[in-house]
Amino acid sequence: MFTKLKSLLYNNEIRAILFQVLAVVVIAYFAYQAFDNMMLNIEQRGIRSGFGFLSDEAGFAVNDNFFLEYSPASTNLQAFYVGIVNTLIVAITGIFSASIIGLIIGISRLSSNYLIRKIATVYIEIFRNIPILLQILFWYSIALNTFPSARNSINFFDSIFLNSRGLYLPKLIAGTELYLVLASFVIGLVGYIFIKKRSDKKHDETGVKTNTIPHFLALVLLLPIVAYFTFGVQLEYPALKGFNFRGGVDLSIEFFALAFSLSIYTATYIAEAIRSGVESVDKGQKEAAAALGLKSSWAMRLVILPQALRVAIPPIINQYLNLTKNSSLAAAVGYTELVTIFSGTVLNVVGQAIEIVMLTMLVYLTISLVISLVLNIFNKKMQIKGR
Repeated sequence: MFTKLKSLLYNNEIRAILFQVLAVVVIAYFAYQAFDNMMLNIEQRGIRSGFGFLSDEAGFAVNDNFFLEYSPASTNLQAFYVGIVNTLIVAITGIFSASIIGLIIGISRLSSNYLIRKIATVYIEIFRNIPILLQILFWYSIALNTFPSARNSINFFDSIFLNSRGLYLPKLIAGTELYLVLASFVIGLVGYIFIKKRSDKKHDETGVKTNTIPHFLALVLLLPIVAYFTFGVQLEYPALKGFNFRGGVDLSIEFFALAFSLSIYTATYIAEAIRSGVESVDKGQKEAAAALGLKSSWAMRLVILPQALRVAIPPIINQYLNLTKNSSLAAAVGYTELVTIFSGTVLNVVGQAIEIVMLTMLVYLTISLVISLVLNIFNKKMQIKGR
């Protein structure tokens, strides 16, 4: 028996498992002791604990509210939802804008035109080396001092208004007509994805590439527009009442300052990832594209960029995650995202720091994991498949 036990202890695999189990037990023990000590201190000090505060009345207004119904009479849970939505909107807007700017700047860095190449380099060196918080404050100050007051708003077709408080747009009124338009968009999008997959399969089998841009324009853009005018969706237009506009959709100047700053800052790192990806493509690939008679723009789009993205996607994922987390700096300009609303105002009112900060961290962790999952799936699909 002793000999058998001794032989098990000298087995590397068994020993590795035992050490891992021991490490987990020790960590769990210290975590339990820390949690038990925290709860004991909370109880001794008479501090309220738990998540019952989520059902309490919030008692404060929120400036930026895009989709959800909210008022000071709403609960803290509803304020939490508003904060999540506002964080997602600024993150998605920033990711989309930074991707486009980064792609353009990254390719411009490799341009044969001296002026374009130097302008791209100067852009990267300036915006990459200035702290993002200073950029947010700078562009917010510029916007406040550049745009006119509400009464002197820049007017577009008597429907869209731009001033120092933000951009005011017509709002779609929810109803059967709107749902039919959304359904037409979903149908068009599904139809285009089906056509695109068939086109890609045909390209893999025969080498013949089908132009799917007309299908995209017809199904994803034209079909919802036709449905919009056919069903007659009603709109709520913004109107100046007193010192500010009422009605419609309000995109605050704080939102634009934050989204713009995050975009141009993150775009510098995406541009460098794109540049390094393009430079990693073998010179022979570029020469082969030229030998086939492809123009430089077509060679970049069809030959170089698809290969460059395989190298660029992993660092780009990191920049998307950084942009999402940097959105928490919104408190500097007063944009009401998750940290400002929940870990700021609600925390000051309720005082339950542990629960509030834990929920806030959980939201950011979930968003980051979802972004990583989606882009890792995309990265896997971009890999070269063996035949």
